[in-house]
Amino acid sequence: MKKGIHPEKYRLVVFKDMSNEYSFITKSTAETKDTIVWEDGKEYPLVKIEISNTSHPFYTGKMQLVDTAGRIDKFKTRYAKHSK
Repeated sequence: MKKGIHPEKYRLVVFKDMSNEYSFITKSTAETKDTIVWEDGKEYPLVKIEISNTSHPFYTGKMQLVDTAGRIDKFKTRYAKHSK
């Protein structure tokens, strides 16, 4: 790795998914003014996030289905007169 281009001040930070209150702790350089008391009784910086792997549709399996049949039917009816 190149020297002098990577951050020096990694520390433990709590990330909290605000949509479902899921929290996890990891090392980060993210700056924040908020703090939270973690399960071990210590206070850590808190970064609030909108979405995480516990609330993202790809990971939860609750993805929206696209109505492809409706789109195809619309296309066929719209351009049917040009095919003759």
